[in-house]
Amino acid sequence: MSINPGPIHIVGAGLAGSECAYQLAEFGFDVVLYEMRSKKLTPAHKTTNFAELVCSNSFGSGTDYSAAGQLKWEAAKLNSLILKSAIEARVPAGMALGVDREIFSNQITSTLKNHPRITIVEKIVESLDDVPRPAVFATGPLTDTSLANSLREHFDDEFLYFFDAIAPIIDADSINMDIAFRADRYDKGTKDYINCPLNRDQYYQLIEEIKAARKVEAKDFEKDTPYFQGCMPIEAIIEKGDETLRFGPLSRKGLWNPNGESSYAIVQLRQENKEATAFNMVGFQTKMAYGEQKRIFRMIPGLENAEFLKLGSIHRNLYIQSPKRLSPVLASKKDPNLFFAGQITGVEGYFDSTCIGLLTAHLLNDQLRGNAHNLPPRESAFGSLLNAITEDNEYFQPTNISFGLFPKLTETIRDKRKKRDKQLEIAKEHFQQWLQTKTLPNPGFEMPRFEIPTSE
Repeated sequence: MSINPGPIHIVGAGLAGSECAYQLAEFGFDVVLYEMRSKKLTPAHKTTNFAELVCSNSFGSGTDYSAAGQLKWEAAKLNSLILKSAIEARVPAGMALGVDREIFSNQITSTLKNHPRITIVEKIVESLDDVPRPAVFATGPLTDTSLANSLREHFDDEFLYFFDAIAPIIDADSINMDIAFRADRYDKGTKDYINCPLNRDQYYQLIEEIKAARKVEAKDFEKDTPYFQGCMPIEAIIEKGDETLRFGPLSRKGLWNPNGESSYAIVQLRQENKEATAFNMVGFQTKMAYGEQKRIFRMIPGLENAEFLKLGSIHRNLYIQSPKRLSPVLASKKDPNLFFAGQITGVEGYFDSTCIGLLTAHLLNDQLRGNAHNLPPRESAFGSLLNAITEDNEYFQPTNISFGLFPKLTETIRDKRKKRDKQLEIAKEHFQQWLQTKTLPNPGFEMPRFEIPTSE
């Protein structure tokens, strides 16, 4: 069934908005793309070009044995404009997909401005009501204040956090369960938490190392942004006193070590996903540099060989509590013709945001043609990323693709590399099957192999 809904309005020409606009135009829809930066730059952007890369020039790993590489493999099959342009603008970056920022954004800008089905509107959108439906909002973490207030009202004030503090996430298989133990406080629950006990010396050594660690400094426009009490960085908690953590997130109260050893403090790890393949370090939101996090957190008993699926960070951000406020197809639960894409939905990273923009275009295409929504399979990288931002999660926080988001394997594989190879094999198989159910406007392309050149 084919219908003409009128133009689709997309707000924000960043990575997600640009990808979404291109895909919908290729599906045959007329698109109106709004971008405000010719009128008002954000504190982070430097140009008016579309898809400008702000923080770095890297799209992450391009290897065919990584979760990020699998996401790119799937996006290539869906003919991602952002990925194709990034490959064309690629610069040497080892196993990562690094790009020349200027060439990259110029190419995206030129493609969209010259597309016969895309109309560019240079305007500051101040309210959700200013944009006709169907609409996609892809305004990112630096959404203009007036629009952010409109979004806050739409989502009944349960919407955004102006300072995004993120705790590290650890691969469950890398936790030493000979030292760590499962338990809930006062034995209430089903032993959902993994607990890492510290003695007195270990606790104070941890505190001193955190205080002395190199920190990532806030940008000028972030310095006046307040912390939310529910996600204070661990460094800010310690500033209140060395004992504060021991009577806060590291409290041993109600926890008994089955090994019979007395604990001075306990670091708790909370399950991050339904498959229990990833665990979050409770209370360990941090602004420490990445290298310092790995070194210091591996001092915690039970985490000496920890593999970090995601490291902690803190920066000014804005995102929707997607599991509560968005439907499984990334539309507002209040308005089924109001879609969201990119970082504002709670994904992190350039390419993860891009893929949510690409996926939103496919979901909107299904809806406007009167078809049942054809979601990507849960076993795929796309499906796993979508599941991560839509499944019921009281402790929702931004995430990017990692093996911890993939479904738990039905078979036990001890070897880490073989386990991941199996996850990738399953992801590819299910994604290929899903592709056969799709009618795509353009054929996809093959990802180039990312290999470090060997010297002759």
